[in-house]
Amino acid sequence: MSLSYPVPAAPATGDAALAHRILKSPPTVAQRVQDLSLRRYIADLLLSERLEAVGGAIVYESGEEVGTGEAPRAVAPGASYPLVSVGEGVANLAKTTKWGQDMPITDESIARRKMSPVNRAFTRLVNQNVMHVDSIAMSVITTAAGTSTPVSARWTDDATDAEQILKDVLRARARAQRRELGINLNVAALDPMVYAEVKAKFIAAGYVPREGGNPLSTGDEDFLNVENIVWTATPHGVPGAVVLADNELLGGMADEDLQSPGYARATGDAAGVEVKSIRDEDNDRYKVRARRVTVPVVLEPYAAEILTGADNA
Repeated sequence: MSLSYPVPAAPATGDAALAHRILKSPPTVAQRVQDLSLRRYIADLLLSERLEAVGGAIVYESGEEVGTGEAPRAVAPGASYPLVSVGEGVANLAKTTKWGQDMPITDESIARRKMSPVNRAFTRLVNQNVMHVDSIAMSVITTAAGTSTPVSARWTDDATDAEQILKDVLRARARAQRRELGINLNVAALDPMVYAEVKAKFIAAGYVPREGGNPLSTGDEDFLNVENIVWTATPHGVPGAVVLADNELLGGMADEDLQSPGYARATGDAAGVEVKSIRDEDNDRYKVRARRVTVPVVLEPYAAEILTGADNA
């Protein structure tokens, strides 16, 4: 899994006229917000399915069986195939919430600092939205997770080596596979301090490539790929706990398009973020707005397992 992170910020250069042109162009503003939010949402990494909410809510089914519940039968030449009854999952309803903020950018700040106040406003709006939405999504995932298991030893202890950490995760993946639900735990979300310890131990143990793909040489500080598992850090989970997930089966973020005039929606990985630049002529300023109308949805609870006790937090 190839990930590019972080996206470098645009330089704070250009004249005041450029800043005004950008703020008056919704597509340009949307592209800027997309660049800033690309790969930042842990919610979109763990809940990767793109769902659409309509009318303020989404109706979904969870806990569907992966198979039919009956073994296939031998079919004689020309004979009819057996018809099986397939049960449905449990119906659930999740309501979306509109999360957003405005930030002012005055003409004076643009005249004196050019693009800098524009870049800072976008960055702060995106950071705050990411923090809030990710916190909600991680809470939902942690609550809905099908299983919770303590690790064999604290990962942050000096005595715990890389082999023991990897063994804890591979055992969790094996437990998920033994349920025969088609689940393959392929993402591990860790507290930043735990991630730092794990990363250092993996590098020292030679678990990451020596050349191509080595985070020490590539500068990819936020992702590791060990045993086809993407290891990443997030400060928005339960302290000391690790979230393991099959991000193809766990669920998705259900974004709602309100089709409000004047908003621009970013594309790609930041598809749920909408932005709007509002000119306030009475006060010689702009109001820059970023919002996301969404709700996290867990479709398969057993596609997540929580490992507890990785740190003493």
